Amino acid sequence: MEEYERSLGEMVAQLRNSSEPAKRKCEVNLQLWLSNKRSLSPWGYSINHDPSRIPADLPEARCLCLGCVNPFTMQEDRSMVSVPVFSQVPVRRRLCPQPPRPGPCRHRVVMETIAVGCTCIF
Repeated sequence: MEEYERSLGEMVAQLRNSSEPAKRKCEVNLQLWLSNKRSLSPWGYSINHDPSRIPADLPEARCLCLGCVNPFTMQEDRSMVSVPVFSQVPVRRRLCPQPPRPGPCRHRVVMETIAVGCTCIF
């Protein structure tokens, strides 16, 4: 679990240090090797922050198009729809007793649903 949390932390650090503009731009860039920018339903990443979760920050995909990019015209086609693809990821939840009950906080591993990419549907 520690290695998994470390790799998520590295992804979040890369997002924070990225020079990529935070614009919502619906376009495909075939020059990039990153699959999220070459997809017909491109996506970007934002940071999902929850202070009661470990890790507190998770990278989460957000679709950059309402429609999908037509591979022939390379323009957005609204006859199809870009939708997020979700996956379950393990996280630790901080559980603390509610006042007035004293006691230490403990952690519990739970599965949380996070958007990991986008795809086109009709």
